[in-house]
Amino acid sequence: MTSAGAKQAPHVPVLVSEVIDALAVHQGDTLVDGTFGAGGYTQAMLAAGAGRVIGFDRDPEAIEAGRSLVPDRYFKEGRLTLVEERFSQMDRVLAERGIGKVDAIALDIGVSSMQLDRPERGFSFQGDGPLDMRMSKSGLTAAEFLNSADEAEIARVLRDYGEEPRARAIARAIVAARPVERTAELAAIVRRAAGFRPGQKSDPATRTFQAIRIHLNSELDELEQGLAAAERSLRPGGRLAVVTFHSLEDRIVKRFFRERSGGTPAGSRHRPALVDPAEPTFERVARAVSPTERELAANPRARSARLRSAVRTNAPARKERLQ
Repeated sequence: MTSAGAKQAPHVPVLVSEVIDALAVHQGDTLVDGTFGAGGYTQAMLAAGAGRVIGFDRDPEAIEAGRSLVPDRYFKEGRLTLVEERFSQMDRVLAERGIGKVDAIALDIGVSSMQLDRPERGFSFQGDGPLDMRMSKSGLTAAEFLNSADEAEIARVLRDYGEEPRARAIARAIVAARPVERTAELAAIVRRAAGFRPGQKSDPATRTFQAIRIHLNSELDELEQGLAAAERSLRPGGRLAVVTFHSLEDRIVKRFFRERSGGTPAGSRHRPALVDPAEPTFERVARAVSPTERELAANPRARSARLRSAVRTNAPARKERLQ
C-alpha cells in the first residue's frame, strides 16, 4: 500500500515486481488495486500496460493525495479512477459504474507507510500522537475503545488479534491507567506490564498496537469479505494477488485459496475427509513468495510480507456474501 516513483513519495511498494508478475498484466487489461495507499501498485500496473485501473481506499487522505502521487496523464486519459470505499465493496461499486468482470485484482493488507509515518493518525508509537488508528477516519478511536471497554474485552482483542501471551496483564494495566490518550503513553504502559527491558529484540507494544488497529478497523472481516468480493469480480482466467504482513492475515488467504481451489483437510479413519460439492473457483494457486534479501535491505518493513496468488476458474462464485 506504499508507493515508489510517485512525486516526492518516499514509500516503497512491497514485492511490486512479484505482484505484477502474478497479475500477468496484458495491454488494455482492466485491473483493481483494492488498497491504493500511495499508488505504488497502481503505477506499476499502468506502466505494465493496464488499460484501466480502479483504485480503492477507505482512507480519505489516500484518495485526496492520489492525484499528486500519480502522474496526471493517467486521470486525463481515463485510465485511473479512485474510489473512497472499502475493497470488500468492489463488486458493488464496479457494477454501479457499469464495469464488468475485471482481469486482475491486487490487495495489500494492513496499514500503509503513509499512515504509520504520521503521528497524528495514531497508528505507531515511533512518534507520539493521539490514539486514533482509524483507517477511514470515522467511528470509534483507539482512545475511546481503551477508555470504555472492560478488561476482559481488551484482553480478548490483544489475545485474538495480537497473539499477545500477556494479554490479561496488559489489559489490567491499561484499565488501571485510564484515561489513556496518547500513543507514547500506551506503549509505556504495555512495556511495563510485559516486563520489557531496553535492548530486547522485539517491543511488546507492537503486538498491542496491531491488535487494537485490527479490531477498530475490522481488518480480518474486511479481508474475508474482500476475498469473496474479488472472486465475484474476476473474469474466468482473472488473477488475484494478495500481500499480507502477519500470520493472522496469511492464514485467512491461505485457507481461502485452499478451499476455493477444491482443497480440503485430509481425512482419517476417525474423521472422514470433508467434501465440498461446489466447483473450484480458483486454480493454479502459487506458493507463498517472500521478499528477497535485496528488497529487505532496501525496505526493512517488508520483512514479514507474503504474497499468495491464484487464477479464477469459470465456475460460478460462491453464493454466500458476508456482511
